[in-house]
Amino acid sequence: MYADRPNILYMHSHDTGRYVQPYGYAIPTPNIQHLAEQGVLFRKAFCAAPTCSPSRASLLTGQHAHMTGMLGLAHRGFVLNDYSQHLLYRLRAAGYYSTLIGEEHIAKDHRTIGYDQVYPIEGYRAHIAAPIAIDMLSSHTLPQPFFLSLGFFETHREFLRPSSERDAKYSLPPAPLPDTPETRRDIGAFKASAWDLDQGIGSVLDALDANGLSDNTLVICTTDHGIAFPRMKGNLTDHGIGVMLIMRGPGGFTGGKVYDALVSHIDLYPTICDLLEIERPSWLQGTSLLPLIHDEVEELHDAIFAEVTYHAAYEPQRAVRTRRWKYIRRFDHHLGPVLPNCDDSPSKDVLMEYGWKERSRPLEQLYDLIFDPNEAHNVANDLSVAVILEEMRTRLDDWMVRTNDPLLHGPVPAPPGAELNDPEQMSASYPTRFVL
Repeated sequence: MYADRPNILYMHSHDTGRYVQPYGYAIPTPNIQHLAEQGVLFRKAFCAAPTCSPSRASLLTGQHAHMTGMLGLAHRGFVLNDYSQHLLYRLRAAGYYSTLIGEEHIAKDHRTIGYDQVYPIEGYRAHIAAPIAIDMLSSHTLPQPFFLSLGFFETHREFLRPSSERDAKYSLPPAPLPDTPETRRDIGAFKASAWDLDQGIGSVLDALDANGLSDNTLVICTTDHGIAFPRMKGNLTDHGIGVMLIMRGPGGFTGGKVYDALVSHIDLYPTICDLLEIERPSWLQGTSLLPLIHDEVEELHDAIFAEVTYHAAYEPQRAVRTRRWKYIRRFDHHLGPVLPNCDDSPSKDVLMEYGWKERSRPLEQLYDLIFDPNEAHNVANDLSVAVILEEMRTRLDDWMVRTNDPLLHGPVPAPPGAELNDPEQMSASYPTRFVL
C-alpha cells in the first residue's frame, strides 16, 4: 500500500524571500517560474520566524518556533526539544525512505536528525547539491516512496559577483533600501546567486521528468525567510517573513493556480498528513492547505504569527499579521538596531555611513498594509487607529498565552554554551563580502 503514496521532494533555499520571477521581481528564475505555472503558488506565504534555524524547525515540526525549542541558530548551540517531532518520523511510519542532501540547519551534526541517508556536503551550493540529487533520482534502486530534503546554500551570503555590468548598473534595490551604486551592485550579486539556485532547481526537476517520477512526486519549493539585506532578514515586517512557496503534484497542486490567502510554513506538515491520509500528531499548530486548493474555503487564517528570539544576538520580538494590519512588539530595551542580526554587506555599509547605529527603534509597531504595504510608516501612536492597536495587542497576547511563549515569564536565557554576539557588536553572524 505504501507504493501508491506520492514521493515528496522538499527543496529549500537560504534567504530568498519572494525575490524570484513568479512573484513579479526582475530576477530571472525561469525554472522556478515554470514550476509555478505547473503547480500552485501562494502569494502570501510566511515563515514562522525570519531567522534560519527557527524557521526550518517550525516548518519541519508544524509548530511555532518557541514551541520547538529552536529559539536561535543550530550552529550557535540551539537544538530542538524533540527531534522525533520532525516530519521524517511521521513519514517513516508511513513507509517513506528519507534522504537529506545539503543542510537543514536544525542540528550541528545532520546525522543526528534521523534521516536514513545523509549527504552533508561541503558548501552545499546548487552546482554540488543538485548533481547528487540527480544521481539519487536516477538510481533504479531508489526506495519508494521517498522523502528527499534538498537544501541549497543559495541565496545566502556570500554572494557571487554580479553576473554582468548590466546587473550592477540597472538593478533596483529592495524597497527598504536607498537606490545607490552600492545597493544596486548588491542586488545584482543577489540576482547571480538566484540564477544559480534556479539552475539547480531546474536540473533536479528535469531529473524527475527523465525518470518518470514527476506525476507521483509532491514538490515543495520554499525558503527559510527574507533576503539578507538590512531591514529584511531577521525582521518581522513582510520583508523578513514573506517567503516563496510553490507546490506541484498529486492532490490538487496543479494548474498554475495562485492563492492570496494567508498561509504559514507550519501549515505544510498537516497538509502532508491529510494528503497521505495519515493521522496528524497532536502537537501540530498549523492548518491543512487542502481545503484551500480544493476551493472549499477562501481563507485558512484570519491571522498569522511570527517571532524572533535569538539570531546572532538576543532580540526578542513577536508579530501578528492579518490581511490588513501588522503589529510588532519588542520585548527588550535595546534602544537602537541590533546590528549583529543584520548580515554585513555593501547595503549595510550604506546605512551605517548615514548613522543607522544611532537610529532609535520603537517597542511597538502598527502598519496599515493597504495604505502602507512597505511597512514604512508606524501608526502605533496614531489615535485614529487606537481601537485597531488594542485589538492587535490582544490577538498577540492571546496567542502568546495559548502557546505558552517563554517571553511571558521574562527574558529568555540561551542554552549553556551558546555562541552569541553582544547587541552592540558590529560583526554579523556570517562573513558577507563579495569581491567586485
